[in-house]
Amino acid sequence: MTSRAMVMAAAVLMVGLAACAPENETTGSPAPTGADACGKDKLALRTAGTLAVGTDKPAYEPWFSKDDPANGQGYESAVTYAVAEKLGFDKTQVQWQTVQFNAAFAPGPKKFDFDVNQVSISEARRKAVDFSSGYYDVRQTVITTAGSKIADITSVAALADAKLGAQVGTTSYTVAKDQIKPKQQVAAFDTNDLAVQALKNKQLDGIVVDLPTAFYMTSAQLDNGKIVGQLPASGTAEQFGFVLEKGSKLTGCLSQAVDALKSDGTLTRLQKQYLTAEGAPELS
Repeated sequence: MTSRAMVMAAAVLMVGLAACAPENETTGSPAPTGADACGKDKLALRTAGTLAVGTDKPAYEPWFSKDDPANGQGYESAVTYAVAEKLGFDKTQVQWQTVQFNAAFAPGPKKFDFDVNQVSISEARRKAVDFSSGYYDVRQTVITTAGSKIADITSVAALADAKLGAQVGTTSYTVAKDQIKPKQQVAAFDTNDLAVQALKNKQLDGIVVDLPTAFYMTSAQLDNGKIVGQLPASGTAEQFGFVLEKGSKLTGCLSQAVDALKSDGTLTRLQKQYLTAEGAPELS
């Protein structure tokens, strides 16, 4: 999701290293080599001894808690601190900054070391930024309110006449357009909160969001909120990844930390703690 400037000499050196280093399957960047390649004092950071982490504001449940990324609660906050610990940092050495969702993966230099904000890994975004290994496999979901015209549908085809909305720039918005393909134009909103308000005002029949966010919206933000169903998975599983500047020297080490959390069961444990998959039927 981010892009780090590389001088020509460094680019030549990295090409040479890539020839002898194994490639990280998710990021496409060389995996770190050497016992201390990812030691805290070896990491290429904005400020030595500090991890600068970006995310948007408001920071939504269940990814964060109480709009406070620094409290360590919520799935993405907890994963960020677990990654920081793997890299040798304690909680006081993580500094959060506000980064608008679309700005995180836009081309250009970044002020953060990495960004965490439910950003889906995609080849189109890779042209502008780097991604870590995926830390969450995503399913897209349609939500509504009880009694709406789509509340009891069971198939994607039945959404053809629905007025749907999603946050602009997200995979949810792309899926709403390209997978559901409703006859009416999908409404684009700057934030999920604005989409929720439109649904409350009956300007929409439903919203497309990722599954954990769907649970939060239907339980905490909507009266009589209802999950219509999960959309069928298509092709390679969609994943959220940390975003880094293009060509970042931190990418391989960050991916190594994520992979370690996956292997030791930490990601599964945190998903069970903060995310739930109950009560979400599959749409045919």
